[in-house]
Amino acid sequence: MSSKLINITAVFLLLFMVIMAITSMAQDSLTMDEVAHLPAGYSYLTQKDMRLNPEHPPLIKNLAALPLLFFKDEINFPSQIQAWQEDVNGQWTFGYNFLYHSNNPVDKMTFWARIPMVLILLVLGFYLFKWTKELFGEKAALLSIFLFSFSPTFLAHSRLVTTDVGAAAGIFIATYYFIKALKNPIQKNIILSGISFGIAQLCKFSVVLLIPFFFITAFFFWLMRLDKLKNVIKNIFLIMVIGFIVIWPLYQYHVWNYPSERQYRDTEVYLKDYPVFIQKPVLWLTTVPVLRAYAQYITGVLMVLHRAAFGHTMYFMGEISNLGWRNYFPIVYLIKEPLSLHILTLISLLISTIYIAQSIKKPFWQETRVRLKTWIKEYFSQFAMLIFLVIYWASSLTSSLNLGVRHLLPVFPFVFLLVGGVISKFLKEPYLKLKVLILGFLMAFQASSVISVYPHFLAYFNEIAGGPENGYIFTVDSNLDWGQDLRRLTEWVNQNKIDRIYVDYFGGGDPRYYLKEKYSPWSGNKTEQEFPKENYLAVSASPLQGGRGVAAPGFDQLTGYYNWLNKYQPVKRIGYSIFIYYID
Repeated sequence: MSSKLINITAVFLLLFMVIMAITSMAQDSLTMDEVAHLPAGYSYLTQKDMRLNPEHPPLIKNLAALPLLFFKDEINFPSQIQAWQEDVNGQWTFGYNFLYHSNNPVDKMTFWARIPMVLILLVLGFYLFKWTKELFGEKAALLSIFLFSFSPTFLAHSRLVTTDVGAAAGIFIATYYFIKALKNPIQKNIILSGISFGIAQLCKFSVVLLIPFFFITAFFFWLMRLDKLKNVIKNIFLIMVIGFIVIWPLYQYHVWNYPSERQYRDTEVYLKDYPVFIQKPVLWLTTVPVLRAYAQYITGVLMVLHRAAFGHTMYFMGEISNLGWRNYFPIVYLIKEPLSLHILTLISLLISTIYIAQSIKKPFWQETRVRLKTWIKEYFSQFAMLIFLVIYWASSLTSSLNLGVRHLLPVFPFVFLLVGGVISKFLKEPYLKLKVLILGFLMAFQASSVISVYPHFLAYFNEIAGGPENGYIFTVDSNLDWGQDLRRLTEWVNQNKIDRIYVDYFGGGDPRYYLKEKYSPWSGNKTEQEFPKENYLAVSASPLQGGRGVAAPGFDQLTGYYNWLNKYQPVKRIGYSIFIYYID
């Protein structure tokens, strides 16, 4: 395949991915986090005030809200409500009021806010192709782009006003320029590395993991005698300084109209569980006009660290817990990603092991240090990626915040790159035709598996889990049910001329806004006897499974409140995430 044809094919794959992302989101309701992110982003741009949603950096939310400025005459900003005037981070109350109770065109706002999210996907795809091509060649780059284009998790979350895809892009691109700056520390590369590092920090606070990653990577770069220690220290210092300078202007804009005394008071609330020696410096920063931006940034980082330590109530494989599970992310990764990707990953690991074994002339205990050093020098970029994968996976496995496979998105581009690189080197004689046939089958298998779930990419589960139909048995929330199917529920109710339906909904939509007088609220704290017979009940998968799971050790909240529904069969499932029962 010629270079021109490879480039054309890569562009086609990315455009096909964009088309799938945009068309599949057309009927999706707002998901849970979007209710906080989108109104917050609009408030940042129009009010220059970051009192809402400080636990996430502003950049992604700004990009999402940017298209809304083109029809802001149609949008009412409820600046007089209590959630804006008095509440400390009243993001949820404000978000629902702004979206559903202020006479705003919510579906139009939702669609256009999601378009910039898809553009971030394109930028990440470009850098994935670019870096893979530089390291392994064009064929490897094409395979990596294929794995990226048919990634159900990227397709699902690239369409949403959330920070996960932005974090993946920020980390990958910042790593690319950091490695480039280490290898060739000219002024241009140092500046680009610093800027990309700063932009990454503005995407999501989990990106702070780049700091230990950069230092560990730089240490190994020096240890391999690839540069002098003083040069490495100087370069990483400059990169960090440039990065934190980049953070300042955007945050400064966002605290411009945020009253200093209000910021001080809010920060006190956010950091109340931290020791005084941490609280005081941050509170002091809120009183210094030129440093208030950094106070807001540091507050957000500390809020996320606190939340990660204390977890979130979740359903997972029959249990309910707020402390997380150590096997959560490995199992979710196993069942939420295409089976063909796992097979290619295993083949890549096997090939790498064989290549290493073939290159070792002596027993492994002889000259191990010398051989290892030689390999790291020759493949330092790949070695750095392995360092990041270890750091990120270690952080994920020890976190109590088990909210979905989306939190693993930053590792995906590195996996695609490494798998594409190793597999491409394997595509040579002997048995070239057989290898190409196997690869073609796995690629076709992945493409058909992912396309078959269109437009419900959020609900994708692979064949190990039994497909999206069985996904709810394993896990819910953003892995399956984030509220995306409320508009589809409304369409089903209208088509079937149902006059009343009881709804226990989880997500970012407002059932009353869509269903109007046909909607009656229901919740799991009510009993079966309270439900009026001969009526329909729609329950989102998250509260449904949360009400049927068994309490994990240490979990002392109410469980089992939806076990009474086990004797009924759903009459309909809306997009895999909403179960409809007829209670007679």
